[in-house]
Amino acid sequence: MKTLAQLGEEYFRAHCAADPFGAGVFGVPGYEAEVPDPSRAAAERHRAELARLAEELRAADPAEDPISHAMLRRLLDDGQRVLADGMVEVGVTAGGTGPLAQVVSTFPASTGTDEEYLARLEKLPGYFDAYVERYLRAARDGRFQTEIGVRQAIIQADAYLSGPIERDPLLRRISTDVVASAVRPAIVRFRNALEEHLLPVARPDEKAGLCFVPGGAEGYLGLVRACTTTELGPEEIHRTGLELVARLREEFAERGGRALGTTDVDEVLVRLREDQNLRFGTAGEIVDAVTRALREAEAALPDWFATYDIAPCEVREMDPAEAEHSVLGYYMPPTADGARPGAHVVNTFRPRSRARFEYEALAFHESVPGHHLQIALAQSRADLPEFRRFAYLDAHGEGWGLYSERLADEMGLYTSELSRLGMVSFDAWRACRLVVDTGLHHFGWSRSRAIDYMRANTALSETNIVNEVDRYIAVPGQALAYMIGRLHIDRLRERSRAALGGGFDIRAFHHTVLAHGPLPLDVLEDLILSRDFTA
Repeated sequence: MKTLAQLGEEYFRAHCAADPFGAGVFGVPGYEAEVPDPSRAAAERHRAELARLAEELRAADPAEDPISHAMLRRLLDDGQRVLADGMVEVGVTAGGTGPLAQVVSTFPASTGTDEEYLARLEKLPGYFDAYVERYLRAARDGRFQTEIGVRQAIIQADAYLSGPIERDPLLRRISTDVVASAVRPAIVRFRNALEEHLLPVARPDEKAGLCFVPGGAEGYLGLVRACTTTELGPEEIHRTGLELVARLREEFAERGGRALGTTDVDEVLVRLREDQNLRFGTAGEIVDAVTRALREAEAALPDWFATYDIAPCEVREMDPAEAEHSVLGYYMPPTADGARPGAHVVNTFRPRSRARFEYEALAFHESVPGHHLQIALAQSRADLPEFRRFAYLDAHGEGWGLYSERLADEMGLYTSELSRLGMVSFDAWRACRLVVDTGLHHFGWSRSRAIDYMRANTALSETNIVNEVDRYIAVPGQALAYMIGRLHIDRLRERSRAALGGGFDIRAFHHTVLAHGPLPLDVLEDLILSRDFTA
């Protein structure tokens, strides 16, 4: 009988082998020469491996490590279902989960030797060809892509291919020939397959949700479960979102009166969205703003967190080939050996369309006290099993990121009432996700209805609203994790504070939330309720 430690190690190696790009993002060595295999056959092999590990886990002693046992059980169960449902095969997109975007975002950060990098490049044609075959098989089964996703992926491929070879983001000293002779032709094949075979049968905007795909309703339930690590259903999540949006409109009125001199919510939202005086002028201004917020947050950490020896964090601009249809920003973890720092990758595309009041909240979410503190701390815990140090569970990870936006206000980090209004807008954005994601994929909302709802209840720019809705269409369920996770952390904090009164120590609470690595929400709850957070 295998020990829990052995099973955890086997799971981690299987996970990294299935997602070598992800392993590279987290700085896990040994996968620098590999690319994912997106085929159905590979998905079935991986699912079978998870099923074997789940069966062996039943014989393992939970007392060996109760937290690791509970987390591994959850990862194995959710992973099997998501792989079996196969919703990834209807997710053509120009966003971060798309084949080309994954390559453009991860390759420049690749570690390893030149030989390993060249080996990875040489495998890229097979990677793109396998995606084409997977998408074509899905279409033969009546599982069609969305028209908007296909069109945007074609535009993205054209933009990449139109760039001069000498500025190709995949270039490294030894790679010019293989990029020109093999990788770019594969991307041409990928692009042409999208236009010739997938676009003519793609689902229109009125049928953007998974509920219009064979097996999509069941697949969406599996994704909701995996992304939130709860048993909440789409209808309950939808109701929660509607209630939160209504409450946040009240806060918009209150803070709008302070920052803009009006308590009319619709006027507040229009002013935030349309007032050009609230926009950045240059990409450099965006980089300066998020860098300043990061450094001020780092200086404020000692009063709210224990002292940790973790990797540094930097700010980096998003590659133009990725930026046009991408999110405001994201976080790229450091390598485990410290060779590469963590990075807040910020979207500076068309800076005059980007609101100044959003980027402080964004910085606190993506860097400190958000994802960088969270992920770099987990990586530093050499006493944890690797599958916990380098895991990423959306509900815990994004829940903490959203919690950090409000925590930053408690820490005194926002520089103006206008920036605090941006914090409220970001809260409303994540509350709207509960409504819109379930609306699209469970209730059958059209793309335009989802966009209209976001426009009516957030201050996001039109560009960001459209990009966000298209992200929810392409990556069902993931957007639910932010607010579901944040609400859970909030409840646990209030329960602990109520039980301990004046003796509650926020630094100890934060340490427990973060220092055990990412956890399913039920496991996090058991852990929090078993601790004493007195100073």
